[in-house]
Amino acid sequence: MQHFTRREKIKHLLGFPVIIASLGYFVDIYDLLLFGIVRIPSLKDMGLEADTVGTMILNYQMVGLVLGGIIWGVFGDKKGRLSVLFGSIIVYSLANIACGFLPQMDFADKGMIYAWLRFIAGIGLAGELGAGITLVSETLPKELRAIGTSIIAGFGVLGAVVAQFTVELAGSWTTAYFIGGGLGLLLLVLRISVAESGMYQAVKENHTVKKGNFFAFFTNKILFIKYLKCILIGVPIWYCIGILVFMANQFAPELGIKSIDPGKAIMWAYITTSVGDFSSGFISHALHSRKKTILYMLLFTLIGVFLLLFGGTKTENMYYFYCGWIGLGCGFWAMFVTVAAEQFGTNLRSTATTSIPNMVRGTVPIMLLGYDYLKQYNSIILSAAIVGLIAFGLGIYAILTISETHNKHMDFVE
Repeated sequence: MQHFTRREKIKHLLGFPVIIASLGYFVDIYDLLLFGIVRIPSLKDMGLEADTVGTMILNYQMVGLVLGGIIWGVFGDKKGRLSVLFGSIIVYSLANIACGFLPQMDFADKGMIYAWLRFIAGIGLAGELGAGITLVSETLPKELRAIGTSIIAGFGVLGAVVAQFTVELAGSWTTAYFIGGGLGLLLLVLRISVAESGMYQAVKENHTVKKGNFFAFFTNKILFIKYLKCILIGVPIWYCIGILVFMANQFAPELGIKSIDPGKAIMWAYITTSVGDFSSGFISHALHSRKKTILYMLLFTLIGVFLLLFGGTKTENMYYFYCGWIGLGCGFWAMFVTVAAEQFGTNLRSTATTSIPNMVRGTVPIMLLGYDYLKQYNSIILSAAIVGLIAFGLGIYAILTISETHNKHMDFVE
């Protein structure tokens, strides 16, 4: 194992690729979660129903993320990591600016326009994290990979906190959309001087290696099992975010709480997620294991979910406290995406790393469908618990059975 001086570590971990990827993920999370924060006020402003129309719009955004994850992932392996960092940010920045003009759009059903704009934003937002993690994973020494990617995610998820404060300080959800789009276009200028991954350049020049074949994950049994397990590891995170946090207001009546603000639930969850993401890389580094880190954080999160649903949550602040607990545990998001990058060869790495987190986000509509179906026959709390039990059961099975990638060399092809 190579040993680095403190100065060398700082030089690697605060290098331009890490900084630019961190800023990119910050803007990405701001724009990704902004709809969750302004869902109720924006839909009420336009005379639309916050829960039914809001769920439809969220589903459109999540489907856009799945589609975008595939498109940008393949693009990153065929054309380069930087092409994704440029293309994706243009798409989601312009879509967010368009969302700010929604009150002036009187020519059609505003609910559907909103849904399609979030779908387009979803396509753009899908490319950011995967491309950034892929580029940094291939640029940093293997000993520093986990810490580098945890810096990206730890700083990036603070975008959700800034989004909540922006909405509160601006006093207008349209202004918050304009700011998000503007930040993205500003970052685009900074990206001009980022260099392409040397590891990718070597594979790009090898014309005998097939690059960016998304269908390889479904025609090769070994690749398919790895791909599926990577997705399942991340599903509990988006169960927590998509149901317990985004739909926080739905739990208020059953818990005997006057009201719960989903925007504040998102803010508290993501403040602690940032701490979890920063910590996960250092924990993995100390334990010499990605698997143990993720497993321990999954179990910690599961305890928080149980206490939230069945521990006698009686006040609005107590609900936010448990959102913070769950957010801290969900801080293995960076580690989960790093594991995805480390499982696959350079010729499929961008396709895997970009599509896997978005496949996870794409399970949100499926979980919401199950949750809404169960609500017809059960209480909201029991319905959420059943969906959570399935999500966590699959996630724990996947992390226990996937191969360890700590210190794995990444210069290989499939």
